[in-house]
Parts: sequence; structure tokens; C-alpha cells
Amino acid sequence: MRTQRPGQLRLYGLLAVGLILALLMLADCGASSLKEPWEEPFDEVGSWQLSSDAAAEVAITKGQLQIHILQPGQIAWATAGRTFRDFHLRVEATQIAGPVDNEYGVLVRLEDDAHFYAFSISGDGYVRVAHYAAGVWTVLGSDWAPQAAVHQGAATNVLEVEARGTQFTFWVNGEQVAQVTEETLPDGDVGLYAGAFDEAGVQIAFDNLLMSSVVQ
Repeated sequence: MRTQRPGQLRLYGLLAVGLILALLMLADCGASSLKEPWEEPFDEVGSWQLSSDAAAEVAITKGQLQIHILQPGQIAWATAGRTFRDFHLRVEATQIAGPVDNEYGVLVRLEDDAHFYAFSISGDGYVRVAHYAAGVWTVLGSDWAPQAAVHQGAATNVLEVEARGTQFTFWVNGEQVAQVTEETLPDGDVGLYAGAFDEAGVQIAFDNLLMSSVVQ
């Protein structure tokens, strides 16, 4: 059985500061039209917003974005520092270490540290899509549904998200696992995240992020 995360999101302060800085940058650049694909091999920090403290380490190292959760009940992320409306996102996510009772995945249409959509998988094979708004999680579809498409344990999973207006579609390793309609957030940043439940030590590496335009 999965451990259920409490409704209140527990973030540590330095990440919130990083997100505020990202929002200041985004205010001047507008939403990306993605006329050309954007590939991110994580060879350098670039515009990514990264912060670390006693609760988690977030860094770009060895050609990967790595998130290491050091305390139970914590979640940490990095954001790209860009704004997107419609897009197709693909990224490779690998569990390096820690318990399989965890969560990791993609944040999209992130308005600030209290408003976003989260596409989550776990190391023990579960999937969830949720909307987070000012301390409240609203599950979109099934809450932590088991999915055979998820590679469990210390393995790589290819996560994909397509945002097209109010419709969102989600894939794991090429298999569609969810589709929802939600109109609250029209655009926003993208982020990559990891979290721990009752046991710390969760370490996730992200690589080969690709953002492309939605095929009409």
C-alpha cells in the first residue's frame, strides 16, 4: 500500500525564493511559442532555478538534474525559468537511490510555488495527476493508481506530457496513463521534482528534456 502524502505541501524556504526569482524573470519574456524544439541535456545550469538546504539537494551535475531528498516528508524541484502554453514535454527520470515509496515527476503550467499541475509517478509503480492551489491538492482522475507501464525501483522511466488548451495527456514509457481536462492555469513554467514520504534518501536524476510544439 502507498503512503498518502498529507494535503498540505511541505516545501523548504530556499526553493520558494528560487521560484520567486524565476517569476520575476518570466514577467518580461511572455509565453514561449515553441516555434523550434527546446532540448535540455543539462550540461550547464543556464536559466534553471536551483536551491539546496538541509532538507534537499538540487543540482545539475554529470549531465543530469539531480534531486536528493534528505529528510522525510519533503518535496523539492527545479524550474526552467520559462513560460509555456501548449507543448509536448518528454524527459527521462531515473531513480538512483532511496525507498521505492516515493514520488517524482513533472510540474507544468507552474504559476508560482503554490499553483501548478503535477504529473507524478512512484518507485513502486503508481501514477497520479493533481492540481495544487494554495495548500490544497485536487486529484485529477484516480489517486495514486497502479500502472504496469512504470518501471519500478532503480530504473529509468520516460515521462511525457502534452498540454493543448484545457486538455492534458500523460504517458509513461510510451503508454498513455491519464488524460484530463482542466482550465485553471492557462500557461506557466515547467519543473522537475522529487519527494519523500516516511523515509528520506530519495534520489532522482532527470535527463534529455525535450519540449516541442503541439502538432495541430
